[in-house]
Amino acid sequence: MPSAIELLETRRTIPAVNLKAPAPSGAELDRLLTVASRVPDHGKLAPWRFILYRGEARRTAGERLAELRAERDPEIAPEKLAEDRGRFTRAPLVVGVVSRAAPHFKIPEWEQELSAGAACMNLLNAAHALGYAAQWLTDWCAYDEAAIELLGGRPGERFAGFIHIGTPDVPPAERPRPALADIVSEWQG
Repeated sequence: MPSAIELLETRRTIPAVNLKAPAPSGAELDRLLTVASRVPDHGKLAPWRFILYRGEARRTAGERLAELRAERDPEIAPEKLAEDRGRFTRAPLVVGVVSRAAPHFKIPEWEQELSAGAACMNLLNAAHALGYAAQWLTDWCAYDEAAIELLGGRPGERFAGFIHIGTPDVPPAERPRPALADIVSEWQG
C-alpha cells in the first residue's frame, strides 16, 4: 500500500463522465464520509453536512434543475437543459457537501467555509485511497437559493461542492502545476 504522501502525490481528478460503477456504498461509503468529516473545525461546529445523490434520485435531481431553469428562462438553449438533466448522472455517486457556515460569536464564517472545503478535499483523498476517483464540481446550482432548496439545502446553506465518485474508466492524466517559485515567497518583515 502506498504511503500517505504517495497517495497525496498521485491523486488526480478524473472527469465525472469517466466515473463508472461501482461506487462506494455501505461500510465503505461510511468510511469515506467519516474521513471527510475529520477536518479542522474550530469550535467543533461541524459547519458542513453531506447529501447523497445516487440511484434514480440523481436523474430526478437533474430533471428538477432543468425544470427550474426552464421556468426562469423559457428561451434557454436545449443543450443547457440537457446539461442540467445529466448533471448528477455522470457518476454513480454524488456527495453534496453543504456549507452551514453561520454567524458565531467566536468563529468567523470564513473559517467555517474553509472547513467545508477541507471536507471536500478529504473526501477526494479518501476516495483515491480506497481505489476510486472523484471530481469536485460546483456550477450555478451550488449558489442559487432555489436550486439549493430543491437539492436538499436549508435556508442559509450553500454547496461547497458536489463530489462525483466512481471507478475511473480512463487513467489519471497529469496537468501543468504552478512552479513553486511562482507561488512561494518568504516573509522578510
